[in-house]
Amino acid sequence: MSTAFDHPTYNYKVVRAFTIMTVVWGVVGMGLGVLIASQLVWPSIFADIQYFHFGRLRPLHTNAVIFGFGGSALFATSYYVVQRTTQARLFSDTLASFTFWGWQAVIVAAAISLPLGFTQVKEYAELEWPIDLLITVVWVAYAVVFFGTITNRKMKHIYVANWFYGAFIITIAVLHIFNSLAIPVTAMKSYSVYAGAVDAMVQWWYGHNAVGFFLTAGFLGMMYYFVPKQTGRPVFSYRLSIVHFWALISIYIWAGPHHLHYTALPDWTQSVGMAMSLILLAPSWGGMINGVMTLSGAWHKLRTDPILRFLVVSLSFYGMSTFEGPMMAIKTVNALSHYTDWTIGHVHAGALGWVAMVSIGAVYHMLPAVLGRKPGEMHSITLINVHFWLATLGTVLYISSMWVNGIMQGLMWRAFNDDGSLTYSFVEAVDASKPGWAVRALGGALFLSGMLIMSYNTYRTVRASDREYALQANTQAA
Repeated sequence: MSTAFDHPTYNYKVVRAFTIMTVVWGVVGMGLGVLIASQLVWPSIFADIQYFHFGRLRPLHTNAVIFGFGGSALFATSYYVVQRTTQARLFSDTLASFTFWGWQAVIVAAAISLPLGFTQVKEYAELEWPIDLLITVVWVAYAVVFFGTITNRKMKHIYVANWFYGAFIITIAVLHIFNSLAIPVTAMKSYSVYAGAVDAMVQWWYGHNAVGFFLTAGFLGMMYYFVPKQTGRPVFSYRLSIVHFWALISIYIWAGPHHLHYTALPDWTQSVGMAMSLILLAPSWGGMINGVMTLSGAWHKLRTDPILRFLVVSLSFYGMSTFEGPMMAIKTVNALSHYTDWTIGHVHAGALGWVAMVSIGAVYHMLPAVLGRKPGEMHSITLINVHFWLATLGTVLYISSMWVNGIMQGLMWRAFNDDGSLTYSFVEAVDASKPGWAVRALGGALFLSGMLIMSYNTYRTVRASDREYALQANTQAA
């Protein structure tokens, strides 16, 4: 018997599965984030349990939110958008199902291996070689499904959102394969084929472009579909969106060295990374302006549409974080910000304000459609409103506390007495940071509470849809 999420043309079953797991991994990943934020305020939490130490839970947090939450959102929305904009069913239902189960297996494997201490010690690429191989297989299947669907499209035109999704899929494949090249020595231990400064350069070529393509290009594809759809208006400038695409993918790939200022990396390489980061401001703001200006003539909808608020506020945070990033890439600014909480604040302005909020807005827009309900017909619009304000307040508290902490830490670390000795010890800087860490934990808790409300709203919407379908099926059978 067919189900409530079947569609005569499209495969909504896999979209629904990825959408639900987006919410699940959001709660899990952000819950871990609040836990490790709390460990910095109360260091004795789980101090005697090695598996729950900060050093083991922190990479699990990043993997759960980036690849569990963000990855599931990208799979869900790309499968949804590519079908709707090509008017063609997914290339292979079997392969699409494999990508779902394979990707969930990757995240579960991360949840098991990282607390046990199995890691390659590479930012956003900690997972050991057997899991890396599984990621590669799943990603190839993903590419086949996505580009196969575009090949089978019923429309000649390829909508710009699919250009961004396509660039994200191809670039992440290249980044993952080359950064993960390693020599296995045991079943769960390997050594990178690169050494020293070369290893650092390859890692941050990967690391920054994981941000640039996984957490930016893919989510810009999301923005270019869901903002116009939720607004009920076409993209402000389609020509600008194409310029935005080619400029972004041409420049982003070169910006990684700005993570390695004042290290053993050659100075000229650091300077190239800084220059490319500064140039990157133009296409980034071009995309942000294009998204925001799509609301021209429809600004009044923000008063009554909390889903649209999520999408538009996410663009505001995108604009803010993509201004802050190039500024922090300037060597003189980086001399103050490097290794401080300012970097953490910058990352989370993008992660919470941009990535999470645009994903949440997309899920709220998409879920009723894949359940066969009317647009925006979630269980409770009031709960979406509450979620929006909790998420916004939580993000503001989080990033502002980290900005204050970061600037304070940078100034304390570089303060010298007349005789050349340090004015403050490192311990004094840590002690001064504790109030900011407490505010950060509070902000994270508020954001997490919003995700818990979203999970309840999602659960009630899915259950209601299934009951309505069952009742309809029984009525027809009678």
